[in-house]
Amino acid sequence: MPVYNGGNYVKECVNSILAQSVQEFDLCVIDNNSKDGTVQWLQSINDERLKVFPYKQTVPIEQNWARIKELPKNEFITLIGHDDILYPHYLDEINRLIEKHPQASLYQAHYQYVDGKGNPLRPCLPMDEVQYAHEFLACHMLRTMESMGTGYMMRSKDYDVLGGMPTNYPNLIFADYELWIRLSAISYKATTLKECFAYRLHQNVSKLTVGEEYIKAFDQYISLLKNLREKERFNEVIDRYGKDFLLYYCQSLSHRLLRMPRNKRTLTVKQYISHCRQYAEALIPGQSFEPLSKPLTKIAQQLDYNMLGRQVFALYQKIKRR
Repeated sequence: MPVYNGGNYVKECVNSILAQSVQEFDLCVIDNNSKDGTVQWLQSINDERLKVFPYKQTVPIEQNWARIKELPKNEFITLIGHDDILYPHYLDEINRLIEKHPQASLYQAHYQYVDGKGNPLRPCLPMDEVQYAHEFLACHMLRTMESMGTGYMMRSKDYDVLGGMPTNYPNLIFADYELWIRLSAISYKATTLKECFAYRLHQNVSKLTVGEEYIKAFDQYISLLKNLREKERFNEVIDRYGKDFLLYYCQSLSHRLLRMPRNKRTLTVKQYISHCRQYAEALIPGQSFEPLSKPLTKIAQQLDYNMLGRQVFALYQKIKRR
């Protein structure tokens, strides 16, 4: 569990882990030089399962997560955000899943979304019990499946051989998608139908990542997809769903970029849309791709031409969030 200034969230998270019905595990907390007393609170817990690995200086999130690969591990490992909550039966249910699917290379559970105060919001979208890597990618492209960093269980040796969480993604945006695809490609992903944890929806890293950083991460993910095209099943998925996937992220990231003040970015919306056309040439060659056919993408480009347009969009986004 990587953490930085976890506050009360990390206390709820750690307590939920230590309360597992299955007791045989280690909890490794990788603290990124927290300043809010997180380490002191962790060190006050008298539980030999809890192991704290503090950093003496604050480092970027990518560097902190990279430390996971260096730590001693048991046969299986799961990663958890410091603000999420494991239900008491999480480990027990995942253990049953491993016994049912010993050949799987990745394990997951259904989960519940909660708000900042822990109040239930909604369940995640349903997942199939057995899912192969190309099917995982298809669901991601179609947005028919939700995937968060918490809740996945994998073999430690597989995690280490693959290099751990890929840290070449700014703020680790899309990094977990790459890891889950590569892990499930070893064999397949098995998922229990039971809800086993809660994922907190609030001001997380994804929401706070500015437009250009998000676009850099997306560009890295596109590089992965280019490589996956060399494999037959992935090639079929990208050919079938790549266009809608690119149109969606062209619109979505155009709006995220538009929320950034022009004097704090080097990329215009028009330039980003041009990048998306280049993505299409590489991923879906020969297919017609016109991002401005999407009205909201076209509007984003038009609003980016002048300060008044950007101010109107910022006001709209503020009202929308309310």
